[in-house]
Amino acid sequence: MSTTTAPPRAAAPAAAMRRGILHAPVYLLLAAASVLAVLPFLWMVIASTHETSDLFGTPLPVLPGGELWENLARLQESVNFSQVMLNSLGIAVIYTVFSSIVSIMCGYGLATYRFRGRGILLGVVLVTMMIPMQVLLVPLFQMMASAGWIDSYQAVILPFLANAFGIFLMRQGFLDFPPTLIEAARIDGANEFRIFYRIVLPVARPQIAALVIYTFISQWNAFIWPLLMLNTEDKYTVPVALNTMIGMSRVDYSGLMLGSLLATLPLMILFLVFQKQFVSGLLGGAVKG
Repeated sequence: MSTTTAPPRAAAPAAAMRRGILHAPVYLLLAAASVLAVLPFLWMVIASTHETSDLFGTPLPVLPGGELWENLARLQESVNFSQVMLNSLGIAVIYTVFSSIVSIMCGYGLATYRFRGRGILLGVVLVTMMIPMQVLLVPLFQMMASAGWIDSYQAVILPFLANAFGIFLMRQGFLDFPPTLIEAARIDGANEFRIFYRIVLPVARPQIAALVIYTFISQWNAFIWPLLMLNTEDKYTVPVALNTMIGMSRVDYSGLMLGSLLATLPLMILFLVFQKQFVSGLLGGAVKG
């Protein structure tokens, strides 16, 4: 009669300890990288609660100060920060809604329908991602001036509604959808809009969430184009308004840090709430050819 010898119970902890020792350098490196990534944000929080003179003193402040509300009042007085936050929020929301619709529909068409020149059209879309923004500024400015849209929000929103990255992301996501389901729905008498809205879109929720987050962040952080288009201070977005705080002789670094902190918080909250959908959406669209 044969018997099997059970492995000693001490083997498992010993193996886990060896793995921990082998992975210790990796963990230390990741911990150091995390600290370095957090330090700029931590310094921004500390600097926003001190006077500008304190930021250039010796030693540097390492704890929050007591000037937060004074800096906030000065920031509101200098650039009307509450108004520019509302401006940025409105522009970003409107742009995100319409740009996402364009990206979703274009991506669905490129992934689902078979037509002559589809590969060429996709190539053209991808090539536009390699065109520097600076090359487009002069012709776009002339177009907006011809339309009489200078110093208007539509000039900030409309020229970039067709986002090449968003179209490509949604096209990659829709490639995962089984075409047999679409054919079955057509046989059952469903029209194209019903197929798209009732069958395809619910499956693409992770990619749509990733697209919405990416589009909102890119528009919220946009600087060069709003700077060229908007001339009225009450219409400024957050990046443009913060840029006006940098003077020739004096820079209010405390107010600038506080404004940057307040401008960053909505993006952090948005990402923390939807980070799971964002990561799954990007990974889901990255594995298809």
